[in-house]
Amino acid sequence: MKKRLSINLNQKIVKEITEISSGGLIIGVFEGPFSDELKIIDQETNGTLKKLRKLGELEGKLGQSIYLPALSGVKAQRTYLVGCGKEGKKLSRQEAVKILTKMVSVAISSKASNVFISIPKLSISGEGDHWISQQISYLCENNIYTYDAKLNKKDKTTRSLKKVSIAIDSSLSSSKLKKGIRVGQTIGRGSNAAKDLANLPANVCTPSYLAKESRSAANKYLSLSCSVLGEKEMKKLKMDCLLSVGAGSAQESKLITLNYKGGKKDEQPHVIVGKGITFDTGGISLKPGATMDEMKFDMCGAASVIGTMQVIAELKAPINVIGLVASAENMPGGKATKPGDVVRTMSGLTVEILNTDAEGRLVLADALTYAKKFNPQSVVDIATLTGACIVALGHSTSGLMSNDDRLAQKLLKAGTTSTDRAWQLPIWDVYKKDLNSNFADIANIGGRAGTITAACFLSKFTEDYSWAHLDVAGTAHISGAAKGASGRPVPLLSHYLLDQS
Repeated sequence: MKKRLSINLNQKIVKEITEISSGGLIIGVFEGPFSDELKIIDQETNGTLKKLRKLGELEGKLGQSIYLPALSGVKAQRTYLVGCGKEGKKLSRQEAVKILTKMVSVAISSKASNVFISIPKLSISGEGDHWISQQISYLCENNIYTYDAKLNKKDKTTRSLKKVSIAIDSSLSSSKLKKGIRVGQTIGRGSNAAKDLANLPANVCTPSYLAKESRSAANKYLSLSCSVLGEKEMKKLKMDCLLSVGAGSAQESKLITLNYKGGKKDEQPHVIVGKGITFDTGGISLKPGATMDEMKFDMCGAASVIGTMQVIAELKAPINVIGLVASAENMPGGKATKPGDVVRTMSGLTVEILNTDAEGRLVLADALTYAKKFNPQSVVDIATLTGACIVALGHSTSGLMSNDDRLAQKLLKAGTTSTDRAWQLPIWDVYKKDLNSNFADIANIGGRAGTITAACFLSKFTEDYSWAHLDVAGTAHISGAAKGASGRPVPLLSHYLLDQS
């Protein structure tokens, strides 16, 4: 993972606030009376802040910001005041993130190489100061991201911000706050690692490239190992369902295993499984041409697994985790799978492929069967699986389906804590009949509730263990002018696994 930003805790003394010589000084301000540090700045600047408040320019409303360049009496070249609402008022996580995001936003836009961020005492429903330290460092790392692999471009986008010092008004020990900063920054780096993979063009990021990058990640950590199965090995394991997806492509399909051993030797691992379709044309069931370029993002589930495994290894979490990546390129061709073909899965079940564009569930079917060999405590798969999930939940929330409500609740909690939220949908038996086939044990599509029936399909291969499915079709990447990977759900997965450890 890249290490381009230095973030440290600097619990300043209030009296020294005007002596801080960072390029940017960012201070939270409430709607009520000035804090001690603001009183000192006001005194040193001959009442500038009081004048601004009288003019209605400094109300302290939540998320409001004001820029004060070159204040006399203050060593920092740029001063930003960010509104935190009413002092003592309970904030929701979303309101708190709005404040912290604004602080990070002005830090980045300041063009300063060093900034100092002072966060006042915030009261957040359900969370404490440790959460604040995690969130501010995660947001710094996540928002500073730039895509550096632009080919043949001399004018690569660069960020000037190199160092962030953070002060948090808290009764917690500095060691606990520093731990929160380290966890948040590491999750941010893991999210950025996932973005880097997903943003690459599909002619670079092939199944073989994912295997190469997984091996490189494993080489960084003694506790992390990597193994890769090619098509010959998968054929021996009777993974015909996975292999059917890449049958029309010149790129070899891969099943990648990342094995992190941080827990006890005999402790059952948690398994995360990523869909790694490095490009999805739809196969014979060809997609429309418009926005087909975005189908390079169909491996975001795989990218999130690789990014999360690096987070867990970096933090040396006391837990055993297996990361599986089922990777193929879905192309039309003379050997491509056709609508109406029947293939056998590793589990022995047969599948009638009615639509070759419903390919993600096919690679996952064999990967989920393969996961059984690890005797897992839990299995979570992550996939940009259905456009129907975007219709149901939009681009802010991932879809969650599970055969174990306790597991589902753990994932929902991790999503809430990380603000990488998911929402649970049912996989009741009433939906499963939509996958009936006259020619095989199960069809790969059926019914109007596309997100749910896709999960019902996967559930056929997860009956022997606790399993959950995350449909990240609407959250893993962004379309339009800001097109690019989001790095989700690395925060959710990281918090979930850390909670289990």
